[in-house]
Amino acid sequence: MRIILLFTLIVASSFCRSAVNHWETVVYETDNWKFLVPFASVPTNWNTIGFNDASWANGIGGFGYGDSDDNTTFSNTISCYQRTTFNIIDINAIDVAVFNIDYDDAFVAYLNGVEITRENITSVGQPLFNQPSDGLHEAVMYGGGYPFQFTISQSFLAANLINGTNVLAIQTHNESISSSDLSSRVFLSLGINDSSSNYGSTPPWFVPPIVFSDSNLPIIVINTGGVTIQNSYKVDASMGIIYNGIGNRNYLTDPFNEYQGDIGIEIRGSSSSGFPKNQWGIETRDPSGNRHDVSIFNMAYDNDWVLYAPYSDKSLIRNVLTYKMGWDTDQYAPRTKLCEVVLNGEYQGVYVFIEKIKRKDGKIGIDDVKPQDTTGNELTGDYILKVDKLTSGGIVAWSSPIPPYPGASAVIRFQAHDPGYDSLVTEQLSYLESNVTSFENALDGPNFSNPNSGYSPYIDMESFVDYMLVQEFSKNVDGYRISSFFHKQRDSEGGKLKAGPLWDFNLAWGNANYCEGGLTSGWEMNFGNVCGGGGYQNPFWWQKLVQDPTFAHMMNCTWSELRQGPWHTDSLLTYIDQQALYLEESQIRNYAKWPVLGTYLWPNNFIGNSYAEEIDYLKTWLVERANWMDANMFGTCDDLGIPNLNETVYRVFPNPARTIITVESNEKINDAQIFLIDVAGKLVHSQKINNVFSVKLDISYLEKGIYNYKIIESNQNVRLGKIAIQ
Repeated sequence: MRIILLFTLIVASSFCRSAVNHWETVVYETDNWKFLVPFASVPTNWNTIGFNDASWANGIGGFGYGDSDDNTTFSNTISCYQRTTFNIIDINAIDVAVFNIDYDDAFVAYLNGVEITRENITSVGQPLFNQPSDGLHEAVMYGGGYPFQFTISQSFLAANLINGTNVLAIQTHNESISSSDLSSRVFLSLGINDSSSNYGSTPPWFVPPIVFSDSNLPIIVINTGGVTIQNSYKVDASMGIIYNGIGNRNYLTDPFNEYQGDIGIEIRGSSSSGFPKNQWGIETRDPSGNRHDVSIFNMAYDNDWVLYAPYSDKSLIRNVLTYKMGWDTDQYAPRTKLCEVVLNGEYQGVYVFIEKIKRKDGKIGIDDVKPQDTTGNELTGDYILKVDKLTSGGIVAWSSPIPPYPGASAVIRFQAHDPGYDSLVTEQLSYLESNVTSFENALDGPNFSNPNSGYSPYIDMESFVDYMLVQEFSKNVDGYRISSFFHKQRDSEGGKLKAGPLWDFNLAWGNANYCEGGLTSGWEMNFGNVCGGGGYQNPFWWQKLVQDPTFAHMMNCTWSELRQGPWHTDSLLTYIDQQALYLEESQIRNYAKWPVLGTYLWPNNFIGNSYAEEIDYLKTWLVERANWMDANMFGTCDDLGIPNLNETVYRVFPNPARTIITVESNEKINDAQIFLIDVAGKLVHSQKINNVFSVKLDISYLEKGIYNYKIIESNQNVRLGKIAIQ
């Protein structure tokens, strides 16, 4: 606790200072540097003023392998050492300094022999010359990105900067000797507190540190004690959250009142991990360092959280919008909270605090699968599985026997998400694979649409419809093929495979310029047809499901219902406007920190010069997409498209507790499926029936009202009826 309270004082004092008159740059990447590509240990004093670097080579920065962002090149190496001197006229005129570097894959920076900061390399003291980085990190400036920035405090400068000659020294390290690139482009800028002009102009991309003291958003303050956040393991840190409630202002000087405690934190994400604005995975911990379940922002109790960093999504809200729409379908989606973040005294911009997908009460499933659960009901769930990239240690649990499309070379690979692959025993992995493969074989079979022998007994059809509509509405280029989650229920809870939860929509809603992601027409399920073979492909499921008249009918009816309610054009545009208004002041700070408006960031389909233009584009794209789907939706919502309908009369006997009703037919019902559909045409219940005159239905979760029944027998004969639940 003492660490967090001390950090509050540091943040409050450093962010409220505003003595800087102007900024000048004293070290540029294109300065003349002395450099060494080492083949043996380097003297530990190499980074000090008195070190004799006469034997080192001369070169103009930046340094690397010569891929258009390097002025001095060399062959493959694990590390490169570089140093340059600069002259300070008056240290009393310098209030603060900013160190910028564009690097690949890691660095350590020193001022007069004292470490300033480091990224992506862990060691006690100086890393050895042959130590690889902790992982990959791509340089960003060549692609229009903003380099890494670190604010050097006034106290550090007072202790280590001198009038006259100073030395700035950099160790740049590669992930491996065979890595395809190494980059080091370095700048040092000074915040001058008077009108003097002794140095050079700042680069055109330079942005001074943000003065940040309060916000209408919650404020999250993280302190790692100077330790660099890694992308391969969690480092120890503390976190405090200031949130005074809806409509109230939050100040850095306020006490931490939403959360205050220990955490583990790591860089997360796949392609996004290369962005300078990192997103983080967070584990809340007790004082002993153990995982600790807490509720933050009234979200479900858990110990795993995500601080998502919208970067290439310049609306900042694509994920927030999508998860809200997931809840509109009455399916679980991760809860979100927009916030602003301070890390180690440095303002980081607008983030989204998000629940992580896990088996937890209030999220997905409540039944744990333990290693001893190898038979019976306990074996059957709950499981969360996914189709995803294999980054971050992903392990293939099994591969689909059916290609994404005929003749495809790509293979659909399934991963166990929760429990993870290493936590499952052979019987559990075999059961899960067998269950999903049986569904796939039934869907791929000649009688796939048969309600009994086809695919429908295996899946929760409503969840698949809801999931598909969100993926298609947003035209998510990563939909279906990446970050695609599924939940296998325990038999006692229904036993079916459910689609979802939704995850990762930063490239949706027209934000991708490849594979027709920017077009408002076309179906995302046809990804392979549009982009060709290879890479990550969509499972064949989605194209096949819409060929079933029952599924297409449900899809059409659900779409129509949502479009009349929460997905009405006016409703969605109002929601976007509300979020944009909520972010009106914080987005200014975010884009001062990360000046990417008007700049292409992979894979932007649209480049707005202002936040308002980005929001307008999102709204325009959404409207055009909705109109196209209105005109091209699968199926119809008047009937199931099956001929020879025979109307049958049913009598209903309500149970006093309103949990069970009995539907009685005047004819025996053989080998059939019964569907309960509300007045809007949305399927609310389905159940297999065979060789009975009466059917008992659990309707405890249904509202009062009139419902239509459709009973489809294996011979495709259909019987219709109505009941009233009172």
